[in-house]
Amino acid sequence: MFYRFAAVLTTLLAIYVYRNGRALYHHVLTTPALPKGYFAGGDYRDHCVVIKDEIDNRLTHCEHIIFWDHLDEEDNVTNRLVLLSCDPGRRAWNTIMGPMDDPDPSGHLWMHSTETGSLSLVTLTNYPEGHDFHPFGMDVYPSKAGAPSNLFVINHARENSTIEQFVLDPAQPTIATYVRTLTSPYFVAPNALTLTSPTSFYFTNDHLMTRRLPGLLSSILPTIESFCGFPLAWVAHVTALPDGSIQHKVAALGITLANGVALSHDGLHLAVASSSLTKVHFYRRDPSTNELTRDHEVMVPFMVDNLMYDDDDMLIAAGLPHYPSFMGVVERKPGAKAPSWAVSIRPVRAGESEDQKDPRSKTTGYDSRAPLSASVIAPASSTDEVETIFQSDGSVYGTSTTGLIDTRTGTFYLTGLYEDGLLVCYPESRNNLGM
Repeated sequence: MFYRFAAVLTTLLAIYVYRNGRALYHHVLTTPALPKGYFAGGDYRDHCVVIKDEIDNRLTHCEHIIFWDHLDEEDNVTNRLVLLSCDPGRRAWNTIMGPMDDPDPSGHLWMHSTETGSLSLVTLTNYPEGHDFHPFGMDVYPSKAGAPSNLFVINHARENSTIEQFVLDPAQPTIATYVRTLTSPYFVAPNALTLTSPTSFYFTNDHLMTRRLPGLLSSILPTIESFCGFPLAWVAHVTALPDGSIQHKVAALGITLANGVALSHDGLHLAVASSSLTKVHFYRRDPSTNELTRDHEVMVPFMVDNLMYDDDDMLIAAGLPHYPSFMGVVERKPGAKAPSWAVSIRPVRAGESEDQKDPRSKTTGYDSRAPLSASVIAPASSTDEVETIFQSDGSVYGTSTTGLIDTRTGTFYLTGLYEDGLLVCYPESRNNLGM
C-alpha cells in the first residue's frame, strides 16, 4: 500500500515539475537580474516619464489600459485616447488575491489624450447609487464618424462580479453614461474581455475556485488552484441582448489561470494569457460562430497579465517577472519593489530564417538587445519572435500589467497594478519634445 501511494505521489510530483517547474524556478525561487530600467526605443532616462495625478493621487493601482479610437468614414484614425481602469482601494479589496476587507472606496476610469497629453478623470453618469465600482478588464468599440461607442467594464463588486455597460460620446469624451449591469452565474471570476462587436465579447474566468467562497475555503482553494496549475479556467463568449439578458457560450476550456485576452484586428485570432504557466495561448477563430480552435502557444519570461494587439496585429504582453517581490510590494514590506517586463510577440514571417530574425541569434539567443534577454528564461518559439520593449527591476516602474503601443507615433504605454501613475515612453527624447 505504501509503495502504491509513493508511486502515485511521485507521478503527481513529476507531472507538477514538468508543467510548473520552469515557472517555479524562474519566477519564485530565482530573482531575475533586471536592470534599473530599459526601453527598446532609447535610453529610458530620456524617453520615459511617469504621468501622475498630482492633485489627489487617484491615478494609481491601474489594471488595464485600452485605446479608444475615433475613426472617419474610411476607418482612418482621426483621434486616439487612452482609457485606464484604476482602483486606489485595491489593497483593501482584491477579489483575485485578497484581501476582501473594504469594498467601499470606488475605483475610477481615466482618459489620457495622445495628442495633447492631458489627463482627465472620467465621470460616470446615471450610475446606480450604492452600486460598487471596482473596474478591472475592459474594452471599448471604436467611434466612427462621431458616433457613440459601447464600453464594457468588468466590475469586481462586493456581492458578485458583474460587467457594466457604458456609452462614450466623442463630443464629451470624459463622461461615461451608464446603460446597464450584466450579471450571470457564468461570471464566476471575470478578469479581462475583448469585444467582437459593439454588443458581444470574449471574456476570461481566471479561477474556478475564488476568494468569494465561504470561510477558509476562500483562501485555501484559490491558492491551491493557482500554485498547482490546475487547468480550471476558461474563456466564454457573451452577447448582450437588448432586453438585458445575455447569450453565453463556453469557447475554450482547460486553461491555467486565464488572464488577459485579445482579439486580432482581422478577428481571426484570439490570444489568451496563462499567468501561472507564463505562456500565451493562440486560437484560431471562426467569426461566423465565435468558435475557437487551439493553434499554438508561446512562452514568455514573466507571469503574463494582459495582452493587447497593436495596429499591425503585433501582440504586446506585460506581466510580473518575480512573484515574491510582487507580494513584498502588496504587503508593504520596507524597501520592497517589484519588477516589470513587457514584450512584443510577432509571428515569424514565411521564409524568414533565424539569421534574418536577429543576426546575433546564433551566439546570444533571441531578444539579445535587452539587458536581461527573454531567452535566458523562456525557450524560443518556432512560430513567433519575442522581443523586450521595457523592463525594470521596479526602480523606474513596477508591477506591470498592460502595455500598449501607438504605431502611429511609436509611443509605448504601461500600467502597474500596485504602481502610481502611467508610464509613457516616447520614440524621441523628451528634450526634443520640449518636456
